Amino acid sequence: MNFDPRGFDPKHFRWNFEEGVATVTLNRPERKNPLTFDSYAELRDMFRALAYAPEVKAVIMAGAGGNFSSGGDVHEIIGPLTEMDMPQLLAFTRMTGDLVKAMRGCPQPIVAALDGICVGAGAIIAMASDIRLATARTKTAFLFTRVGLAGCDMGACAILPRIIGQGRASELLFTGRVMTAEEGERWGFHNRIVAGEALLDEAVAVAQGLAAGPTFAHGITKTQLNTEWNVSLETAIEMEAQAQAICMATKDFRRAFEAFAAKSTPVFEGD
Repeated sequence: MNFDPRGFDPKHFRWNFEEGVATVTLNRPERKNPLTFDSYAELRDMFRALAYAPEVKAVIMAGAGGNFSSGGDVHEIIGPLTEMDMPQLLAFTRMTGDLVKAMRGCPQPIVAALDGICVGAGAIIAMASDIRLATARTKTAFLFTRVGLAGCDMGACAILPRIIGQGRASELLFTGRVMTAEEGERWGFHNRIVAGEALLDEAVAVAQGLAAGPTFAHGITKTQLNTEWNVSLETAIEMEAQAQAICMATKDFRRAFEAFAAKSTPVFEGD
């Protein structure tokens, strides 16, 4: 599979690729950037394709117009779902779950730049990212119980407790209430809170820093963070021994040693 980040022209969100960093911007600001059936699918396919795009070193997820995302569009998704039969409903929920699988499965670190409204599926996309930056006005909510659904949507019951703890995740998923930016930072959901006008610049700086690092090794780190959830400590240590040995065979490892010996800064190339 070939994926050309320079020629990619998505229909349902904005895409910018520069200096190894791809910026994906949900771009329906008049509706607070809701998702549709088509945008879910296009995002899923994009993240799957990123596994075959070594030129892309890091990804930023952002929203236009001062909000991240209001989640699934009420009229374009929730309304039609009430008219579907069970096989159609299951096809939809599996498709949305595949977006999270694709985000976790792509080797690039994903930096979420969260401002304003970040709810429903928008909160899930934030949760599925690797690093989350917020502003003081960011409001995050897992709204599924508000529309009569379970809180276990798109991997929330597996991932959210690992980020903020079982009790806090339980409260948010049962009640659907808003988690403030301050709570999000204190609980470990947000890595940090930044000024609103500096949000995208800060996300770019974080992504560029990751892109300048040993990106093959970053992919290994992400794989291990995913796969070590459900293994014993003994298995995890053996997995990490093998993973680290693989990284020690890369040219980036030698570059780092040679730079250290020369008292210079290593320039990593991802191989």
